[in-house]
Amino acid sequence: MLSIRFSGADLGRIRLAAEPDVMWETALSLHQLVSPDPFFGPWSRLARRALARAGLGRDLHLLTELVPPSSYFPDFLTPPGHSTCLETGIDTALSTGKERLRDEITRLAPGVEGRRPVRFEGIAAGRPAALRHLGGALRRYHAATLAPYAPAVAALAQGDAARHARRVLQRGSEALLCGLGPQLRWRPPVLEVDYPVFRRLDLAGRGLLLVPSFFCHNHPIALADPELTPVLVFPVVRGPLWIPRAAATPGQTATPGGAGLDTLVGPTRAAALRLLDTGHSTSELAARLCTSVSAASRHASALRGAGLVATERLGTSVRHTRTALGTSLVHGG
Repeated sequence: MLSIRFSGADLGRIRLAAEPDVMWETALSLHQLVSPDPFFGPWSRLARRALARAGLGRDLHLLTELVPPSSYFPDFLTPPGHSTCLETGIDTALSTGKERLRDEITRLAPGVEGRRPVRFEGIAAGRPAALRHLGGALRRYHAATLAPYAPAVAALAQGDAARHARRVLQRGSEALLCGLGPQLRWRPPVLEVDYPVFRRLDLAGRGLLLVPSFFCHNHPIALADPELTPVLVFPVVRGPLWIPRAAATPGQTATPGGAGLDTLVGPTRAAALRLLDTGHSTSELAARLCTSVSAASRHASALRGAGLVATERLGTSVRHTRTALGTSLVHGG
């Protein structure tokens, strides 16, 4: 069990993220790749196929050893706070101090007589080449296995977070703690969380960031180091996962506008088109796509030129929204 102790100040400092953290989703998805729950079986099979086609076996071996499906993996891979941009998350993770890298890798893989295994020595020492390789492995893994599903996963998590936010507005923060799922029990001033090991976490006025997660399974999860900014990642109420049309296997229902749309306009523009069911400024679109503002502007211009996106100027900014033709294309028209 994880026992989280709140003070009166902590109840007023609960924060609820509106969508998943990209680094937590990357780490937790590796657990479902190695040992999938039946719900994640279709995704796991497709992800393994994509990794094999891309020749990413060595990347996968490194990442699954760093993030084993056990009670511990290094905290530096899921930096405190909340990041929806992969590049920001990776940059933060790889900027971790050498002493902390060494301590966390040693805890993960102590080796013989406290000596770290050679395969992690470069990361533990903070060597630039080893960290660049790790960053590249994370990017390639995410692109192959998570990026195609990101809009659908974000939509599910946003819906769940909105439901919890309404509960806070109507009934207060304690009602939120009571309603996060059957794995949590609010017994003032302690939140009890089903957990594979016994741990205590005293918030001591620091508050708590609650982060919804699609790939979190069985029980919520917190950072291992109690001195870091407190975070609790909790599973959302999941619906069917969007499966790209080209990857669907017999008997599966593929969502319209899947991989065919990616092939037609490219994966980044396809992702932009799916996001623009609601209006986004260029900077908002860039943040959601994890790209630069200039690149987001070019993608929006190309989609606008094809009649798939409409752009409206509002003062000094612009707002991009999907047209009826764009919506028809996303849904298989």
